[in-house]
Amino acid sequence: MKLRYALLLSVLSSAGIGAAVHSLHAQAKPPVYMIAINEVSNLEGYSKEYVPAAQKAVKDHGGVYVSAGPGKQIAGSLPSGPVVILRWESLDALMKWRDSPEFQAALKVGEKYAKYNIIAVDGVAQ
Repeated sequence: MKLRYALLLSVLSSAGIGAAVHSLHAQAKPPVYMIAINEVSNLEGYSKEYVPAAQKAVKDHGGVYVSAGPGKQIAGSLPSGPVVILRWESLDALMKWRDSPEFQAALKVGEKYAKYNIIAVDGVAQ
């Protein structure tokens, strides 16, 4: 008889833990992705003066590089240039980085060498 109660208690507690984990997982907000296509006019200046400072600012503010490099246009008419995809915890986190003194200083340098086309898009729940 005690074995039955022990098994029943085990099953119920497992179900409760599973439901709690599922609930917490379902509440997690998907990340925000930033996509930039940078039209570079001076690759040497862009690479040496802008990129290192911009990368440091991204990492210092919690951004994660998902992809960076030359893109392959499949359709439409997009600007030509390096493509960068960053992942952020939220749009608020992205904007705090964007408005940070560190990134603004890097951007001021970068604007001598490139034109920036940037969008943010919400990730999807998995």
